[in-house]
Amino acid sequence: MTELVVFSDLDGTLLDHGNYSFEPARPALAALAERNIPLILATSKTAAEVALLHRALDLGDWPAIVENGAGLFRPGKAATDTARYDALRDVLDALPPDLRSGFTGFGDMSDAKVARITGLPLQDAALARRRQHSEPGLWQGDDTTREAFLSALAEKGIAARSGGRFLTLSHGRTKADGLREIASALGAARTLALGDAPNDTDMLQAADMGVIIRNDHGPGIPPLPGEAKGTIRRSTLPGPQGWASEVLRILNEIKD
Repeated sequence: MTELVVFSDLDGTLLDHGNYSFEPARPALAALAERNIPLILATSKTAAEVALLHRALDLGDWPAIVENGAGLFRPGKAATDTARYDALRDVLDALPPDLRSGFTGFGDMSDAKVARITGLPLQDAALARRRQHSEPGLWQGDDTTREAFLSALAEKGIAARSGGRFLTLSHGRTKADGLREIASALGAARTLALGDAPNDTDMLQAADMGVIIRNDHGPGIPPLPGEAKGTIRRSTLPGPQGWASEVLRILNEIKD
C-alpha cells in the first residue's frame, strides 16, 4: 500500500500561469521525492507535452492523467493512437453550420495560432495539437447558441468542460476517473489533489484531501462542499508558490 498519492493540475497550479515555471515548487517536489510519494500529473495537456515535463520533474515510471482525464500517459509507451480524437472530430464536423461555426478547436488552428493564444513557444504548440482523446477550443458564439451546441454534442455522447482558458470536448472521462483508476492501481492509502480551475473540481472532490490553488487569472473554483467538512482547503498564495506551501503543510501534518 502507498502512504499517499498526490494528483496535481499543471497550468496555474504546479506551473506558473505566466511563464509555465515550476521553480517555486522545488522544495515541495524534493520533499515528495524524499518520501517516495508518487506525484501524478493531471492536466489538459497531451501525452506529447507531458512526456517532456514528466522527464524534467524526474517522475520515473509514474503515469499521468492527460487531456483533462480523457486519457493516461505511461512513460515508455508510444502515444500514437488517435482513433478517439478522430471520432470526436467527426461528430463536431457533422454539426449544423450555425452551431459548428461558434467553436474553433485546436484541430481548426495552425501551430502558430495555438502558440499565439496560449503563449506557448511554437514547438510546444505543435505538441499541444498532437491530440488523442479530446479537443480544446474557443467558443466565439453567443450564450444561446452555446447551449444548443453543447446539447447537440451531448446527444452524440460528447461532453464539454470549461477550464482556465478553453472549452474542452471529450468522450466523457474526467480527471476524477483517472484519479480513481491510478489510486486503485497504486494501492493509495490516501489521495491529495490540487487544482485551480473548474475542470479540476471533480478531481478535488474525489480525493481524500483537496487544495484549491488561488487563481488570479480565471474564474477560479466556487465554494465546494468539502470546504465546510475540512477535506478541501484553499491556498493563500497563487500557482507554484501556493502549491509548495500547501503540499509541505500537508506533509508535515501527515508526519505529525
